[in-house]
Amino acid sequence: MSLILEPGEIEASATAPPFLYLPPRNLFALRAARLEHLAQGHGLADYLQLIAGVCHLQQVLLEQPPIDRPLDQARLAQCLAHGLPPLAADSLVRGDDWLAWLDALLIRYRPATAAVEQAVERLRRSEDGQRKVWAIALLSGQYAALPAAVVPFLGAALQVVWSHWLLSLPVGALKPCDSLAQCPACGSPAMAGVVRHRGKYNGLRYLVCSLCACEWHVVRVKCVYCEQSKGLTYTSLENDRHATGHAPLNAEVCPGCNSYLKQIYLENDADAEALSADLATLALDMRLDHEGYQRLAPNLMLAPGGD
Repeated sequence: MSLILEPGEIEASATAPPFLYLPPRNLFALRAARLEHLAQGHGLADYLQLIAGVCHLQQVLLEQPPIDRPLDQARLAQCLAHGLPPLAADSLVRGDDWLAWLDALLIRYRPATAAVEQAVERLRRSEDGQRKVWAIALLSGQYAALPAAVVPFLGAALQVVWSHWLLSLPVGALKPCDSLAQCPACGSPAMAGVVRHRGKYNGLRYLVCSLCACEWHVVRVKCVYCEQSKGLTYTSLENDRHATGHAPLNAEVCPGCNSYLKQIYLENDADAEALSADLATLALDMRLDHEGYQRLAPNLMLAPGGD
């Protein structure tokens, strides 16, 4: 797996943990396989299988890009010079380059049900201006501003093109954003945290970007939203069948800002993956919502329900 060293710490890389990890080039194939595994006997099996199929298509597009236009090097250099995310989603989504990826996904996708066909057809027939409006709404968390049924397919196209751009970036110095939960590469919010389990960086937490899948290091036992440590608690599904302290996924709950973030522990499940683990544990979100905690971490394959 490729990595980018933390700014100013290249000389100390022998002891300091890497600041960033790039996703593997088979990211979406790994997600698809994990979703198919988790779907077995799951109450949301059909949904997990549907998303697995979309992930398989994402992998095809990553390996066979519909367009391979190089990134604007002057823009990249300017962003890096000013410590800004070079793949800033809030600006690049207003451009046209990602639209070809959405078209390619919609052309290749074969819906299995009439309801899915209707959602895909709505995206196929939509004008580019409407697609951009929906994409801006999705990336800004304004779910009421777009049809829920198009979210997984629109989100899938956005994910694969931003991951492609991320993997095309020259290795360089990316800096932390103002918020711990904000991706240094594209500025999008984190989807979940992953606690690593191998090598000298065993036990370190990396947050996984909801859009480009970049991972960046954030110290543990600290709320990534309000940066407090006092009173943090950790909870997992009541029926997860794991002994205390051995659950593969916990929610880090902060009483200070009334929010939570899911964390995957690779020492308890070495094959776990953030997006699939998140979708397979929606029951935990429902429980925490019922208890009054708010979820701030998006999953671009899911449109959260309303009240």
